[in-house]
Formats: sequence, structure tokens, C-alpha cells
Amino acid sequence: MNFDWTAQPVLKGSQRTEFYWEGPRGTGAKLASALRGWEHLRYEVTEDAGLGTDGGRWMHTPDLGIFFAQTDTVGNVVIPEDRIRYAMEVAGANAVELHRELRLALGQAWDDELEVFRHAGQDSAVVWLHKVG
Repeated sequence: MNFDWTAQPVLKGSQRTEFYWEGPRGTGAKLASALRGWEHLRYEVTEDAGLGTDGGRWMHTPDLGIFFAQTDTVGNVVIPEDRIRYAMEVAGANAVELHRELRLALGQAWDDELEVFRHAGQDSAVVWLHKVG
């Protein structure tokens, strides 16, 4: 399997590729784990939800490390009830702290850092994998 690499205009001297895949449940976690050892790599792995199964989204940046979130059938991040209760408990009556906790639960810092890199690849080629695993 070969990837089509192109210059990454956001970070001089770096390159980018996009790779769309299809495979059995759990492949997203395996891909994210395999990529995790590459310290200077920024990546995002998405596994769509299926019948009776949640999806997942893994984001990694060199500065922030890895973030995982459960996703629903349309790709929205799902924050579990216990995580929301924790955010409310930590924040108390402080609305600013509640916002901070909820942004953390949503992976906002990862989204913010990766967003500029996403836009840089809107015209890039796509490779589809079928029957992975």
C-alpha cells in the first residue's frame, strides 16, 4: 500500500496524507495505537458507529498527546453522563470552570490545533480501503 504525500503548507518542511479505510470494529483503536509511537505526528482516526455499536475518534498532537471520544451515528462526540456530572462537581457554581471542563471533555484543544491542518488538505486525493483486517 502506498500513500500520496503532499507538502503540508501549514508547517514548513512537513508533509501530509489522508487515508480512508473500512474494516471490522476495533480497527480504529488499532490504527491509533500503531500511530501513537510517532512523537512528531499529528493525526486523527475516525471509526464510524454501526448497528448497535458506538463510533470513536482518536486525535493526537505532539504537544497534547492522544485524545479519545465516543461518537454517535452522525459523528458527534458523546460525553458520558458521569463525565458531565464530574464537570459539574468540579465547577460548582463557576460557569467559566464548567466551560473549561466541557471543552476538555469534547477534546476542544485537539480540535483547535488540528483544524488548520484539516483545511490545508481539502483538495488532497483520497485512498479507500475495503475489507481491512
